[in-house]
Amino acid sequence: MERLVAVIAGVMQVLIASAASYSDHHLLSRIAFGSCANQSAPQPIWDAINKFDPQVFIWLGDNIYGDIRRPFKILGKERTIGPWKNVPRFVPSSHSQMLSRYNIAKNIPGYSRLRANAKVIGTWDDHDYGLNDAGKEFPAKTTNQRLLLDFLDEPQDSPRRKQAGVYASYTFGPPGKQVKIILLDTRYHRDPLSSDGTILGASQWSWLGKELRGPPSTITIIGSSVQVISNLSAATGPLFYMESWGRFPRERDRLFKLIIDSKRDGVFFISGDVHFGEITRYDCAAGYPLYDITSSGLTQAVEKVLPSPLYFIVRFLAWFTPSTMRVMSRNCRYRSCTYGEPNFGAIEIDWDAFPVNLKIQVRGINGLPVTGVDISLSELQAWNSTIKAGQDRRHCSLEVMLPWIVRYRLAILVYSVLAFLLLALMGLICAVILVCRVCLRKCKID
Repeated sequence: MERLVAVIAGVMQVLIASAASYSDHHLLSRIAFGSCANQSAPQPIWDAINKFDPQVFIWLGDNIYGDIRRPFKILGKERTIGPWKNVPRFVPSSHSQMLSRYNIAKNIPGYSRLRANAKVIGTWDDHDYGLNDAGKEFPAKTTNQRLLLDFLDEPQDSPRRKQAGVYASYTFGPPGKQVKIILLDTRYHRDPLSSDGTILGASQWSWLGKELRGPPSTITIIGSSVQVISNLSAATGPLFYMESWGRFPRERDRLFKLIIDSKRDGVFFISGDVHFGEITRYDCAAGYPLYDITSSGLTQAVEKVLPSPLYFIVRFLAWFTPSTMRVMSRNCRYRSCTYGEPNFGAIEIDWDAFPVNLKIQVRGINGLPVTGVDISLSELQAWNSTIKAGQDRRHCSLEVMLPWIVRYRLAILVYSVLAFLLLALMGLICAVILVCRVCLRKCKID
């Protein structure tokens, strides 16, 4: 019996080693990625992801929604919004609640099929980190790190289980056709949002420098849970603000400088968090365009905040909000080139093309593209004379550099509409009072 167990264990080790070898050395041509998956919501999008048949799937955070969200309350004992707010809207879950939510997510049938056929890797964002918008101050980050790594089936002897943070890198493919995937941790070491401090922390910056200056790869994908290129908060404030590298301008500049100094070609970003999909690019950072493909979310989407007959309002506001970095195309599903319904990211690499071609898309729940770009690998090289000569620098102006009338036009529109509605309400009240007075006067005369 012991010999049989030993034989079975040996066979399993060979199978696992073979699987690891396939992951590392076979040509990688199809990658899918996504974020923002509420474990309690229906997740039909896995059917489209499985049909795409990725070799690697990348989680970009909010892989579960582990914290507890209180309802909106302006009045009452516990007020979560408004000038009289006295309790936070989000509170952490217990360890057992987090574990239960991870177990639910891991056993969703569509995701289970994906795990059986693709290598799954990933990082986290705030809701699976444990608390909305949390950073290095969050006390449960160490225990929640173990939960995430268990969810990702990280080996027990993995360095990720010993380090402070879940950052990691992977290299796939044979020499000359390698794809390097670098996953950042934008939570564990992040300073407060208003500080313009650090996102990655000293140890992660040191590690990232070694990764970028290390052995070359044909393609390098950097995964960040929050957007790197876009800084929509510069245009949506003071109405609301979203997390992004743009809110830490010194950190973002440091990231761009590191890419330049490393002399690494073929770099682009993927990100999540914002509950809509879009593609942005920055032409003036690394000697070649830096793309950021945002896919968010697998279940969570901005259009879901309104009934379906009112989706047009969200789409209009997305188009009306200025963005200097968004890639606009006639092939986008909507005029804004954003997509506020459930979506996932898809990367296809044509190694047979010369030069190598990348087809990167955001796809909807039916698997059809809603926005995308075709990028020749020669475009992502610092020697590209077109970019150096400044002939294609449409995406060089940051949102914070927009004229104030353009930058704040969303806020101006919203406040104008609210002012109009307030005046209309006051006019209606005055009209009602006037009618009542006339009626009372008529009654007295009668």
